[in-house]
Amino acid sequence: MSERHLTWRLLDPLENALMTLCGVCLVGFTSMTLLDVVAREIGHALLWPQEVTSAFFIYGVFIGTAAATRRSDHLQLSALTEAMGGSTRRLFEVLNRTVVMMIGICLVVFGWENFLTGFGSFRMPSMLPIAYLYFPIPLCGALIALFSFEQIVNGLRFGFARVSLT
Repeated sequence: MSERHLTWRLLDPLENALMTLCGVCLVGFTSMTLLDVVAREIGHALLWPQEVTSAFFIYGVFIGTAAATRRSDHLQLSALTEAMGGSTRRLFEVLNRTVVMMIGICLVVFGWENFLTGFGSFRMPSMLPIAYLYFPIPLCGALIALFSFEQIVNGLRFGFARVSLT
């Protein structure tokens, strides 16, 4: 990671777990889609793989967004800030990450509201409350806010410029 100086080693196991869960979601999504297509092609359409596929997709997207935020692979206008220097760069780096952190907080607040209201609607054919599909939204938001805060604190302490690995 070229921005290692912006992260805390304490959160590395969390990042590794998120990356592993992304892989699990990708494999689950792909295999469920394959099962669904094969079952339809042989004339035995199943209903449940579509529900499982959508759950893997939704969880994968939100978990992946949180992981990408930690790795600075997503959600930032880095091309502009990397061309800047000094206090101007510091200001825009903090501003970028503050905006991302605020988006994370909004995901927590409004995602939690959706999660709670999701207990009144049910998925077919499982009849599970749709809330289980909304749960990754506030979780992702909390992680985005945490990782953005981590980068702001460490960027102010050590600078935001990428550290060369060579």
